[in-house]
Amino acid sequence: MTPVSSHSPHGQSPLRTVQVLGGGNAASSAHVRSLASGLVARGVRVTVCAPVEADHTYDFTGVGADHVHVPRSSDPASVAALRAACADADLVHAHGLHASFRAVLALSGRRTPLVVTWHNRAHVEGARAHLLRLLERRVVKAAVVVLGTTSDLVDRARRTGARDARLAAVALPGPRRPAVDHDDPDRLSPKLRAELGATARPLLVAVGSLDRERGYDTLLDASRGWCRLDPTPLLVIAGRGRSGASCSAASRTRNCRSASSGGATT
Repeated sequence: MTPVSSHSPHGQSPLRTVQVLGGGNAASSAHVRSLASGLVARGVRVTVCAPVEADHTYDFTGVGADHVHVPRSSDPASVAALRAACADADLVHAHGLHASFRAVLALSGRRTPLVVTWHNRAHVEGARAHLLRLLERRVVKAAVVVLGTTSDLVDRARRTGARDARLAAVALPGPRRPAVDHDDPDRLSPKLRAELGATARPLLVAVGSLDRERGYDTLLDASRGWCRLDPTPLLVIAGRGRSGASCSAASRTRNCRSASSGGATT
């Protein structure tokens, strides 16, 4: 969440936010880097608490944030390190369930507002599923706002007891320079479009984990309507996940071209 102004009207110190990451997967780490960049540009002091490997990959310090190494573990030493990093924070924003739970432990006894973003949902069964529900309830009870990257996650947060749950978009890394047209950086290069078979047809790209709740079945159903268009738009779905095989099978049933190992193409 980005404040309108980072400065107090009475000349107090600028606001300070702590962004807490767990394992630092690609989507959440890219999102935190984007948030940190925008907040720093507005004069907010940002500290990112994450494993050191995440900072090496996503360079949070390169956009002006401070980085504090906090291992993914929820052992007392890690929680203590996170508690120290959050000592004078005006707001803590945790990303992912496990990072959120560690933030709840670290903020115990303090009145620092906690914002939580759920980027995805773990699919587990048995005793682990019960533990997951307990963690979710503990987190949503402590958070002032729970943000979900999908409607399914927002609904789950509300069912679990969140006081305020909202849908929120996340930032993704921009295209690498070799993949873009230098005359128009927002367009894919002709070479890449040719490799995809989209030199003379509209191109739609969906990138993300191939999980059922992401709604790819709806997207593939919609693609049936444009298979009769001339030229036929090309849909590329890139990602990995439990629904990868079903995406490829669904694309074949729609008389559209199937895809490679990274995702599905229709």
